[in-house]
Amino acid sequence: MRRTIRPFRSVRPARVLLLAVMLALAAGCTTDREGGPVPEPSAITPTAPTEPEATTSEPGASTPATPPPSGPPADVTDVRVGATVATGLQTPWGVAFAPDGSALITERDSGRVLRVTGGAVTPLDAGGADGAVPDVQHGGEGGLLGIAVGPDGGVYLYLTTRTDNRVIRMDLDGDALVGPRVVLEGIPAAGNHNGGRLAFGPDGFLYVSTGDAGRTSRAQDLDSLGGKILRLTTTGDPAPGNPFGTEIYSYGHRNVQGLGWTSDGRLYASEFGQHDLDELNVITAGGNYGWPHVEGWAGTGEYVDPVVTWPTSEASPSGLAVTDTGVWLAALRGERLWYVPITPDGVGEPSSYLDLGRLRAVTLTPDGELWVATSNTDGRGEVRDGDDRVVELDVS
Repeated sequence: MRRTIRPFRSVRPARVLLLAVMLALAAGCTTDREGGPVPEPSAITPTAPTEPEATTSEPGASTPATPPPSGPPADVTDVRVGATVATGLQTPWGVAFAPDGSALITERDSGRVLRVTGGAVTPLDAGGADGAVPDVQHGGEGGLLGIAVGPDGGVYLYLTTRTDNRVIRMDLDGDALVGPRVVLEGIPAAGNHNGGRLAFGPDGFLYVSTGDAGRTSRAQDLDSLGGKILRLTTTGDPAPGNPFGTEIYSYGHRNVQGLGWTSDGRLYASEFGQHDLDELNVITAGGNYGWPHVEGWAGTGEYVDPVVTWPTSEASPSGLAVTDTGVWLAALRGERLWYVPITPDGVGEPSSYLDLGRLRAVTLTPDGELWVATSNTDGRGEVRDGDDRVVELDVS
């Protein structure tokens, strides 16, 4: 039974309007959505995830990723800024944790990976100019984006080059990242809509979010890696049990920015809308999420509907963190942290917190603490003292 927290009207009622938008995008008039008044946040009961076929880990893989930490309390009443983790960063994008517990943070524009431990920030030498990851080409929303540490101990990075977006693997050796190896290349790249989030799922496989790179038709094209969520082995092959026998796990996405799981394997993803509604989705294997034919809730059964939508002025959701009790989403244009409680019936009423400006990433530490990274130095925010920064949150 679908439960609507706050009902909303059809988000794209006219085929003529859709055609006009698609023609404008094809002409190069893409909308930079990191950057109109529509309905209030809404929620409906999520569709139960479709499980992929039972598989075993690929040869050479270690044990699957452990379930997420329990995180903050379920009944959230307040969120405050606690300890400062790092300051003076330049457009931090992704956060992951090394086996020793230190945090690894990517900087989109500089192409650097920073290690944060004990309050000290150390740039790692990745072998490129000024220690940057080789071949990173920053432009618009592109650059050095997502990061994940695999069950094999490798550091996986999502980066924009002159020709594409790609995933590479490197080894952490002291204060250096060495041995770059391409895991997957040929993901469409553009000034906008590059996707870029990396995360290892409870099944031990690598999930990769991609954007349509400004060409909306890619999202529905199963021969394109754009506008998808991909599921890979650590060597870049399609994971066993993928619904189409390729890298593609789900499709019909505009620009997925966040990925996270509950302990029972339910995958949530945050996604930029265009003019009307941003989305929080529950991802099913083989699911079609509707872009560019629909933005927000279709309600027809042809596409997988979101579980929560926001006006674009209040979200532009980037990274997210998931616990068994709720989903935390970092909002760029909305300049707030959203919390969506997970209930037995689906999801509850979204609430928002903080005043730190643009928020790029939210992550759970291995100890279950909640961190957020600001994005005020990305050219679209108001830079504050200490920006950009990563802070720990006190949740009650």
